[in-house]
Amino acid sequence: MAMSVSILAVVTSLHLIAFVFAVGAERRRSTAKVVPDEYDEQTYCVYGTDASTVYGLSAFGLLLLSQAVLNGFTRCLCFGKGLVTGRSSTTCAIVFFIVSWISFLGAEACLLAGSAKNAYHTKYRGIFGGNELSCATLRKGVFAAGAALTLLSLIGSILYYWAHSRADTGGWQKHHNEGLGMTTQPHPHPHPPSEYEKA
Repeated sequence: MAMSVSILAVVTSLHLIAFVFAVGAERRRSTAKVVPDEYDEQTYCVYGTDASTVYGLSAFGLLLLSQAVLNGFTRCLCFGKGLVTGRSSTTCAIVFFIVSWISFLGAEACLLAGSAKNAYHTKYRGIFGGNELSCATLRKGVFAAGAALTLLSLIGSILYYWAHSRADTGGWQKHHNEGLGMTTQPHPHPHPPSEYEKA
């Protein structure tokens, strides 16, 4: 199976757009500040924009779509005609397949957890006796880790697709060799030689 430029372009584009969204989510993390209520002795948290949640979920969806396209086209290394055994390209395909999936799952976990945590807002609380109100916010670096793992997933996916395209020729070669073997077999003589042919 030769590499498809269109599949490679789709996978690369989706990964890169997901990376941009993940970086944007890190830069637009929600911030909060404690504001006293003007009517009583209570305080509450005022949060900034929730754009980071939207960016994070967008990156999550794009990365999921890219992984689905790649593994749907390569049959997830588990189905199809099979790879040629005993070749280095087959080993590389398996290794990069594992790297691609581990980095993909790590990136998705960071993006989903970061989006959920960023969307959580501390509810209205009162403070009495000097207790300070803590406003829940997402810690720095969660979306950045998701962005880094997205790039790693992109590299692993491209290398996996390249190695898979080199190794996924076993079905055609086997069928081709079987066809050659059938054509090279000697054909039996249709009838015994006549007396004239013996002479």
